[in-house]
Amino acid sequence: MQNIRFTFIDLFAGIGGFKMALSNNGGHCIGFSEINKDAINIYCENFKIEPSCNLGDITKIRELPPHDLLTAGVPCQSWSIAGKNLGFDDDRGQLWNDTIYLLQQSKPKAFIFENVKGLVDPRNKKALSYILERIEKAGYHANYFLINSFDYGVPQNRVRVYIIGFKKKNYFQNFALPKFSENKLKLSDILGIEIQQKIDKKIVQRDLFGNIVEPKSMSLSSTNGFNDYFLFNDLRNGHTTIHSWDIIDTTKRQKDICLLLLRNRRKNYYGKLDGNPLSLEHFQCLDSSIKQEEIDKLVQLEILKSEEYRFAIKQYNSNDLTKDEELLLSFANNVEILIDSLNIQRAFKLKRMSIGKAIKSLKQKDIIECVEIRYDFKNTKISTGLFGVNRIFLPSSDIFPTLVASDTNDFITLKTIEALNHNDFKNKFIKEVYELREFRKITKREACLIQGFPEDFKLPKSRSRWMKLIGNSVSVPVIDKLCKAIIDTGVFENEEE
Repeated sequence: MQNIRFTFIDLFAGIGGFKMALSNNGGHCIGFSEINKDAINIYCENFKIEPSCNLGDITKIRELPPHDLLTAGVPCQSWSIAGKNLGFDDDRGQLWNDTIYLLQQSKPKAFIFENVKGLVDPRNKKALSYILERIEKAGYHANYFLINSFDYGVPQNRVRVYIIGFKKKNYFQNFALPKFSENKLKLSDILGIEIQQKIDKKIVQRDLFGNIVEPKSMSLSSTNGFNDYFLFNDLRNGHTTIHSWDIIDTTKRQKDICLLLLRNRRKNYYGKLDGNPLSLEHFQCLDSSIKQEEIDKLVQLEILKSEEYRFAIKQYNSNDLTKDEELLLSFANNVEILIDSLNIQRAFKLKRMSIGKAIKSLKQKDIIECVEIRYDFKNTKISTGLFGVNRIFLPSSDIFPTLVASDTNDFITLKTIEALNHNDFKNKFIKEVYELREFRKITKREACLIQGFPEDFKLPKSRSRWMKLIGNSVSVPVIDKLCKAIIDTGVFENEEE
């Protein structure tokens, strides 16, 4: 048995990413806190720990036993860019207060807290400052670091923020982030495929509009000038972007109309959003030959969708309004409502209010009337992709995207493609991979390895259950490296008074 170098407590323990890494470095776990039943069972089964070691719900813990290191993967939904980004306006954000309370109460020598990168987004600047101030008032010297798991040995693009602190200032000053791993594991290693890279003359990539495309961050092994994954999306462009009109039977004319929308929907002239729908009048200003029937046909093909965009406000009695309707009308511009003006208002997010439902009820009461229809792509959620596919990664890709609890529409193919140029590359991919369905989701074994767990790590049989657990975990090699760096400060060598 390895000699015990330090003791630790594992808050928001999940399936034991912290536990595995710290134990491998001489750490002894004297308690963990977790409320998810699946996670508790998996934690206890894999580490041969009795459920009685579970300290339970963190909000009900008033005191922790003495320990050297405190770890916590605080739930991240409140700060996630993929979520509603509510921070401390969300009850889950208050778990930071419970975590820091226990830090102050137990006074360990050091701590590691992990969270999503959204915590350090400029929109959460006040929240991050609040957390760091609370940590300082608890008697700790701390700093935060943005770390990509790929840099520490796993084939995953997983950027997380780690807040690391010490009770004594000298150990904090001695701490330095570990150097990046030299021999990085690649996706092909996980898939068990040997990739023979062809190094051809570098091909300059240009997008649909002639602009030079820089190599994608997810395509680190593009030695032949081609990207290592295909993106299924109607809102972006590039030689490895598959649009809905590429895989739905459409004419050149229809493709040109789609590209016209793609080129112009992000221009400020059409609205306040990053992507704005266009009216028939807008289309005709760009190309006077476009007819309503052509737009309607693209709607019928489910490539475009129609949206009620502008509403005129009629006379009404305020006593007839619900609170949601009253809030929505408070953002009216003179005597009309613009949908894009509503979509940027934070008030609706805080109330978890549906703009669509309020609009519908106001129409039913004959308080508002639609006066402008606009058109946008039907598939406008980037992470969803098209027809159940977001990205398909070729085996030559170095890394896989972030594993998340809800799973993703990301796939891998084991087929390699030899192509003469970009058009040939895309056409062959559609025919040889997409149309033949030569792609699949990653397996449980592969997900474990992508997060740095052993391939035989025990998880539930159900994909939704094991994906939730592995997607919520920390990457084991990252914690391993950070633990070594904390040990190197000497913080655990001497007993403190």
